[in-house]
Amino acid sequence: MRTWAEHPSTRWRWPRLRLRPALKVLAFGLVLGVWQGSAVRLMQLMRPHPGHWAPAFIWEMTSALAVTLLLPVLMTAVLNAPAPRVGWARFLGIHAAAFLLFTSLHIALMAGLRHGVYALLELGDYDLGPPVYALPMEAQKDLITYGLGCAVISLLHEWRERQARALRSAELEGELRAAQLQSLTGQLHPHFLFNALHTIGSVMYEDLPRTDRLLSDLGQLLRASLERTEPTWTLAEERGHTERFVALLSARFGDRLEVRWDVAPGLESQRVPCFALQTLVENAVKHNQDLRGALEVRIRTRAEADRWALEVEDTGRGFGAPSPASGPGVGLTQLSRVLTLLHGDRARLERGEGPEGGARVTVWLPRLEASS
Repeated sequence: MRTWAEHPSTRWRWPRLRLRPALKVLAFGLVLGVWQGSAVRLMQLMRPHPGHWAPAFIWEMTSALAVTLLLPVLMTAVLNAPAPRVGWARFLGIHAAAFLLFTSLHIALMAGLRHGVYALLELGDYDLGPPVYALPMEAQKDLITYGLGCAVISLLHEWRERQARALRSAELEGELRAAQLQSLTGQLHPHFLFNALHTIGSVMYEDLPRTDRLLSDLGQLLRASLERTEPTWTLAEERGHTERFVALLSARFGDRLEVRWDVAPGLESQRVPCFALQTLVENAVKHNQDLRGALEVRIRTRAEADRWALEVEDTGRGFGAPSPASGPGVGLTQLSRVLTLLHGDRARLERGEGPEGGARVTVWLPRLEASS
């Protein structure tokens, strides 16, 4: 389970309840109540005066039903309590509050159900017993139920999370291969290579140092696409890769393309999906390459408490306007999918309009502690 201990957050997490599993758990609780009621009734039959058969089943079934209905309380506590090694105070505080709520509601719900069933079956008035003894007795039993319930819920969540991680890992591997293939294909596309080599050829007799830099940039771009196997790298690495990509674009478009960087300090070690920034810059240039005027692409980062943003904004035609690029925004769609596989709902891609009417794409990522 992706627990609070692994990903500390100030946001309160709530369990996701689905109708079909909830009905199955409810049915299991009723069956368990019947089973326990049968055991109690058998014990009564061993006595000289066993009494009426109904109370034993009513007691156990109402208790099991009340526990089943209150399982969301236990699930909420498990989702939000950190591991003891992370924070004992918060762990004990959350579980103490959850237990008090659970036992109070359990006793009240159980007693209410028993009063109603007794009246319906004309068994007389139900008596829980003297509160000074009955409430501590029920609380003691509830403490065992609460502990076992939290343990089972934790194990089930851990099992489901492992299954989900395995599935995400398999999906991510396929997506990353597709992303690398798309990046490599885009760079090895005949038009890309032709334009890059043509640009390099046009300056090789006039500016040998610049030619050497462009050839080096092209080689490192291709090498990164071929050799990179990890799904993410640091923002500093992504920036270096993108700067080499921009150098080749600038050599081609000259004064018609201007790229500005505004990277907030302290974010260089944050992890980003490989080639994410290149995809955003390439998308901005591809959809505005026919503009007569200059295209300005602004790359910014900004940080918040537990997340940070990578933003690319251009002064082009914006989303929705006809552009020379054919087909849908496959690059952005695939990047959004990779973000989901890597971080779930803690990361997302937003498309919008810049202040000058151009396109703005913002990638929100979880802010992780820098590893030593």
